[in-house]
Amino acid sequence: MKSCEACHRLFPDDGGFCPIDGQPLASIDRLKPPADATDKRVGATLCDGRYQIWRTVADGGMGRVYQALDLQKNRSVALKVLHAEYAMDSVSVERFKREFECSAALPHDHIVEVLDFQRTEDQSYALVMEYLEGEELRMLLKREKVLPPERVIRMMAQVALGLASAHERKIVHRDLKPDNIFLCGTHEGDNAKILDFGSVRDNSAGAKKLTVMGTTIGSPFYMAPEQAQALPSLDHRADVWGLAAIAYECLTGRVPFLATSGPAILLAILSEDPKPPSEVGAAHKVPVTLDPVMEEALAKNPDIRIPTIGALVDRLGQAYGLQGDHAAWAALPQEKLGAQIRERLPAAVERHVAQVAAMPDTSAMDAAFRAGASDESFKAGSEGGPSAFSDDLIMGVPKGPPRWLVPAIAGAAVILGVVVTLLIAR
Repeated sequence: MKSCEACHRLFPDDGGFCPIDGQPLASIDRLKPPADATDKRVGATLCDGRYQIWRTVADGGMGRVYQALDLQKNRSVALKVLHAEYAMDSVSVERFKREFECSAALPHDHIVEVLDFQRTEDQSYALVMEYLEGEELRMLLKREKVLPPERVIRMMAQVALGLASAHERKIVHRDLKPDNIFLCGTHEGDNAKILDFGSVRDNSAGAKKLTVMGTTIGSPFYMAPEQAQALPSLDHRADVWGLAAIAYECLTGRVPFLATSGPAILLAILSEDPKPPSEVGAAHKVPVTLDPVMEEALAKNPDIRIPTIGALVDRLGQAYGLQGDHAAWAALPQEKLGAQIRERLPAAVERHVAQVAAMPDTSAMDAAFRAGASDESFKAGSEGGPSAFSDDLIMGVPKGPPRWLVPAIAGAAVILGVVVTLLIAR
């Protein structure tokens, strides 16, 4: 192994120069890991002297990530170590351990490889993973705002392959977001890896549940309605919603549901419909062919949502004129995908426009139906607010008593009173 004396990154022996600093690499036999006065772990070894910490990579809400040298295997690894307050919480520790167990049970090219789970000398816990060179999708979106469709489709296809292997085992990721998709650059395009299986829902028989009934887990912007309500029926279709929301953001530059607070975001998810991506992403030439895909993928009722993660990406690619399926697109160089999209998208849009034009115009009937409706809650729905029929039914919220119920009860009481009076009079 070699290291850069400027940034202390670790590299294989065949490396010559650091791609970050341009400095020549030196063998670690001649170097010592640096010390950090603010973090005693840097420069030390953890887990019975096996992992030597060389640098801090990132600091998250629950833990800190380091690049370390595995002294037994002579390779670079990533160590995620719990912060002290979480190391003392039994549920957090159990989730951390479950991330190791789930990831270890899901070996896949597009899921980060998790290697070990250990107690550290400073009374915390370390998750040992393969070290990835690249960046999270979140960082890419902060910089680029919008991504070209060929890059999005290739990435989504790879994520779909990884998630499908989890879904086959009835494991729902439940926290899909740009922060948990890591992109490693290659000559052909991104190689995507799914991170963080610590919030999974395991629907397999006999699986241990760590979430208290009614507890909501996940990131609000990418959370399916059934997840926002913490419904026990939650399954893999929540991940279909989450990945669709990520694709929507990548292509339009905006999340499908936007608000200023977590509760407001969840309220929007439960009660509003997202704007068509072709409208939101008009400046980025998002095609109208994507609108019906996102409408179905972000359906509030999981029973009418696109049923699988693979089917979602297939529909996404077809909206851009691609032929084949996500398994093929995952391996196709990004440049070739882009050429195919530029060649075939105009015809796909033309076919879509023709199909829409051939459909019967029901706008007049819809307007008449709305005008004749007397239910105030339905009127609110017709004006862009939540529809009491569809949303209440989907969300499982009772609609309240029908309007005829109170008069019926009152009338029955009068009749009963008359009968009782007649009986007494006799």
